[in-house]
Amino acid sequence: MMWASALWIFPLLCSFGLAALPHKPENISCIFYYRCNLTCTWSPEKEAYDTWYTVYRTCFYGKESEICTSENHASCVFFYPNVTNPNICNIEVEAQNADGRIKSETTAWSLDTIVKTEPPEVYYVKPALGVKRMVQITWRRPSLVPVSSIVNYMLRFRMVNSTKWLEVNFTKGDAHTIQTYNLTGLQAFTEYVVTLRCAAEESRFWSDWSQEKTGTTEEQAPFGLDLWRVLRPAEADGRRPVQLLWKAARGAPILEKTLGYNIWYFPENSTNLTEIMNTTNQQLELNLGGETYCVSVNSYNSIGKSPVATLRIPAIHEKSFRCIEAMQAYLTRDQLVVEWQSSDPEVDTWMVEWFPDLDSEPSTFAWESVSQARNWTVQQDKLKPFVCYNISVYPLSQDRVGEPYSIQAYVKEGVPSEGPVTKAENIDVKTVTITWKEIPKSERNGFISNYTIFYQAEGGEEFSKTVNSSILRYNLEPLTRNTPYTVQIMARTSAGGANGTRINFKTLSIRVSEIVLITSLAGGGLLILIIVMVVYGLKKPNKLKHLCWPDIPNPAESSLALWREDDFKNKLNLKKVQFDNSVNTEENGILKPCYAPSDLIDKLVVSFENFLEEVSTEEPLKHQKDIVGGEKNEYVTSLYMPSCPLVKGFQESLISAKILPIKSQILCVGMPKETCLEAKEQLLFDQSLGPDHFCDEGASNPYLKNSVTTREFLMSEKHPDQTKGEL
Repeated sequence: MMWASALWIFPLLCSFGLAALPHKPENISCIFYYRCNLTCTWSPEKEAYDTWYTVYRTCFYGKESEICTSENHASCVFFYPNVTNPNICNIEVEAQNADGRIKSETTAWSLDTIVKTEPPEVYYVKPALGVKRMVQITWRRPSLVPVSSIVNYMLRFRMVNSTKWLEVNFTKGDAHTIQTYNLTGLQAFTEYVVTLRCAAEESRFWSDWSQEKTGTTEEQAPFGLDLWRVLRPAEADGRRPVQLLWKAARGAPILEKTLGYNIWYFPENSTNLTEIMNTTNQQLELNLGGETYCVSVNSYNSIGKSPVATLRIPAIHEKSFRCIEAMQAYLTRDQLVVEWQSSDPEVDTWMVEWFPDLDSEPSTFAWESVSQARNWTVQQDKLKPFVCYNISVYPLSQDRVGEPYSIQAYVKEGVPSEGPVTKAENIDVKTVTITWKEIPKSERNGFISNYTIFYQAEGGEEFSKTVNSSILRYNLEPLTRNTPYTVQIMARTSAGGANGTRINFKTLSIRVSEIVLITSLAGGGLLILIIVMVVYGLKKPNKLKHLCWPDIPNPAESSLALWREDDFKNKLNLKKVQFDNSVNTEENGILKPCYAPSDLIDKLVVSFENFLEEVSTEEPLKHQKDIVGGEKNEYVTSLYMPSCPLVKGFQESLISAKILPIKSQILCVGMPKETCLEAKEQLLFDQSLGPDHFCDEGASNPYLKNSVTTREFLMSEKHPDQTKGEL
C-alpha cells in the first residue's frame, strides 16, 4: 500500500514543480482622459500562455471600488461616469493562468495629475493690421478640460520652406471658449506654419498637436540686397564684360515681394556719366571700360525701396589687396565647413562663391555673403556627392574686393568610375616608360591620392609600384630582355581604387644602340678593308689583279705538243683498252657511258702548229685520201660529251692526225699567219674526233664554255655501218 500511495503522489509533486505561473505585473501606468475613461497599462505586454487579468480600482472619495478584466491584453479601461475627478485611486493588477495566479503591488493615482485633454482647434493665422513682423493665432479652448483648471499652451511654428521648428510656451487662465495669441519677432512678408497643444495646469500629460495652419506676415519695403560680380577677360577694344548678380540679403524675408530693381553705374572719377537701368531679373550683363567703376543696385515694391547695395569694379591693371593667409575645408556631421585666417582684423565681411569643378564651363554658380565671422557652413544635401567644388573666399573692405583664396572640396568621395588610360613608350631591352592620362574630373569621384602600377612578365610574378597623384609617367626597370609584359594602373581615392586599361608590350631583344654599334663596326671594318686594298692595289697592282682576276689556262698553250710519239702512243693504247671494254659492254646489250680522263681535253686541245710540225716529220702524206675525201661534215660546239660512247680506238685518230700536215699546208697557202693557225687547229680537232666517233645530242662542255675562246669543230657524218651498229 505504501508503494502504491507513493506512485500516486509522485506525479502530483512533479506537476507542482513544473508549474509556470504568469509574470508579476509591473510598471503600471494610468491616464485619465477627462470625462471619457481611465486607462491603465502594465508590463509584460504578452505572456507565453493564456493569461487573465483582473484590475482592482479603489477610490478614496466615496469609497468606490470597481473591477476590470481583460484576457491576454496588458491594459484595462474604466469608463466615465464611474470615474470622476478630483479623486485618488488605488490600482492593483492580478494575473492568472492554468498554473496559478499572482498580484502586483498597489499603486495610487491622483486624477488631476494624470488628466489628458483633447487638442485645441486652431481657427486661423493672420497678420496684425499695422504691425510688422507679427501674426495673430486664434483657436477654440478644448471642451474636455476642467473649467476651473488653468491651461498651459505650447505653440510651435516654422517658415514654410524650413524644417526647423521654434516653440513658445504661455498660459491661459480664463475659461473663454475663443482665445488668441500674438506671435511677434517674425520676418516681414513671410509665410509661417503654426500648431498648438495644451495641458491642465497640474497634469503631466500634454494633449496631441492640433492641425497645422499657415499665415503670412504683413508686407513691408524690401529688406536689402547682396551684390556681387563676375569679371570676364577684357576684349581687344579694351571693353570688359561684367556680370552683375544680386539677391535678397541674408536674413531677409523669404517671400519678400519685389516689383523690380534699379541699377546705376558710372566711372569712379566721373559721376556725371551715370547710366541708369531697370530690370526684373536678378542679374545683368554690362560692358565697362578699363577704368574703375561704381555700381549700385536697389529693389522696390508697392511699400517702398530697399537700401542701396554698392560695389566697386576695379580697373583692369589694379592690384587687389590680400589678407587671407590660409583656408581649410572639413566635414562635420551633415555640413561642410570652410574656415580661413585673416591678417587684417578690420575686415569682417566676406564673399564666398562655389561651383562644380568640371572639364567644361560650370552650369551652376552660387555665392553667399558672410559677416562678422571667418567661417562658412553649407548643408551637405545642397551639394552633389562625388563632385569636386571650387570654393573661393573674397575679403570685402567697405566697397573694395580683395584677392581671393581658393580650395577644392568634396562633400562625399567615392571610388573612381574608371581607371587611367595607360600607354607604353620608349620600350627597350630592360626598361620601358609607362605613361597614363588623368581621369576626367567628372569620373574621379574624389581626390586621387596615388597611382599603383602593376606589372607582370608572362608566366612570372606580379610586381607593383606606387607613386603620388602628381606623377603621370614612370620608368619600369630592370626588366627581362625579349619578354612579354602586362601592365595595369590603379587610381585610388579615400573610398577605394579603380583599375585602368590593361596593356601588353614586349621588351626588345637588342637595343637600337647595339644595332648601330654593330653596323658601325662592320661598316668601319669594311671601309678599312677597302682602303687597305686600294692602297695595296696602288702599290702592287699586278698582285691585286692576279688575286681578283686569276688566269684561266689557255688550251692553246697545252703541253701536249711536246709529247713524243712513243709516249703519246702508249697513252693512247691505254685509252684504247678502256674503250674496247666499253664496246664489249655495248655488245652485251647494255650501253654504258664511256668517260674520258679528266685531262683528255687539256691534252688534245694543243698548239697545233707545234704538234703538226713534229708529227709531219714521221708519216707525211699518209691516209691523205681518207681525210680529204668527199665526206660531208657538220659543225659541233663541243668536243667531249660524257654520254658519248667511243666505237673506234684512238689509233685511227692518231693515224689521221699524222697526215694532217699535208692538208694544213694546202690550206695555208696564201693565208695570213693568224688565219692559218686557226685553220690548223680546226683540222686537228676534226681528225682527233675521227670519222667513226659519234655522240648523241647532249649538253655543251662547260670547260670549253669557260675557255678563252669558244670554237666550233667539224665532225664527219656517221658511217653507215656505225649508224647501223647504234640501231
